[in-house]
Amino acid sequence: MSERYQAVHFAHAPGAKLSDVSAFSRTEAEAARAFHRSIPGYAPTPLADLPCLARELGVARVLVKDESFRFGLNAFKVLGGSWAIARALAARLGLDPKEMTYERLTSDETRTRIGEQTFVTATDGNHGRGVAWTAAKLKQRCIVYMPKGSSLERLENIRALGAEASITDVNYDGAVEMARETAERLGGTLVQDTSWPGYEDVPRWIMQGYTTLALEACEQLNGEIPTHVFLQAGVGSMAGAVAGFFASLWGDERRPAVTVVEPEAADCVFRTASAHDGTIHSVCGDLSTIMAGLACGVPCSLGWEVLRDHADHFVSMPDEAAAQGMRILGAPCGTDPRVISGESGAAGFGLFAQAMRDPSLAWLKESLGLNERSRVLCISTEGDTDRANYRRIVWDGAWSSARE
Repeated sequence: MSERYQAVHFAHAPGAKLSDVSAFSRTEAEAARAFHRSIPGYAPTPLADLPCLARELGVARVLVKDESFRFGLNAFKVLGGSWAIARALAARLGLDPKEMTYERLTSDETRTRIGEQTFVTATDGNHGRGVAWTAAKLKQRCIVYMPKGSSLERLENIRALGAEASITDVNYDGAVEMARETAERLGGTLVQDTSWPGYEDVPRWIMQGYTTLALEACEQLNGEIPTHVFLQAGVGSMAGAVAGFFASLWGDERRPAVTVVEPEAADCVFRTASAHDGTIHSVCGDLSTIMAGLACGVPCSLGWEVLRDHADHFVSMPDEAAAQGMRILGAPCGTDPRVISGESGAAGFGLFAQAMRDPSLAWLKESLGLNERSRVLCISTEGDTDRANYRRIVWDGAWSSARE
């Protein structure tokens, strides 16, 4: 099984010119967080400290940012969608983004000025739910396309918010194209976390929204800088945002070593890193993996620009790594807190745990520089957003590589 793990290491030469990460600076993160703080029910999500597990795995510290508590939506994605919509409406209203609070965004005055709006997106579940939730608060129309094989539970969660949502017969990237065409035809706003030439403002705003979780984690660390951070990638927007924030905050000399992980069936960022030829590389086909939120075939160009220069390792891994991560976090060691982490949420942690526990992955552990002094930070980006599948994996130790 170890041959199904592939890794690429990027060595950055001292003094090399690196991509600009000012868009993900502390100042920009604090602006996004100020907006999120204005939303009723905001609270920083927990940073779970797992000292017993750290001893078990042979490292100094294990910390997991638990995004299952985010606004009652069980995932982090609402951070990006809500901030992007706020920025888009601020631009339309001629307002400074710092003036765009939740109260102002949802006021009768704003609704009168913007009229009937349509927000369109493609999603495997969590992003679409966040966009639909924001649109519902605005009392506006929302259309959501989901790729074939998407979870019915995730579909119904989106519909429950009043959105027009459907599961298509195409993969994720095909659903993105459907969303783009619909937004263009209806004169709506496409809220997508992947970018292409001519469509970069909204994806950048979404990425900036994600820095709220990185800023919270930084404050919860109380001045401690992790040695390693593991970030899962679909299109790479969350990974790029968090890596960019840490690089901006601590500089490339002091920041953690960043490892980006993906499912082997949808490892477009890994393939782009492996080729290292200055172009984006895609993955086609059904993208069959239990990590539904990571089943994306085309990297976000904005995210890749950051990861190319501010990440260190790119790993393609089998589904079993994420499944093992779900089980370990769900069955805590000693007095450690329990973290309910879904298939995509546990991907980064799962890869780290497998590297520490599986003797056949000693080469990977060594390549990542993991040892008894390592202080590891992982982001659990979702809880059990597909409860039936969560139980199938955690209770029964069984899963299908095809999304059901």
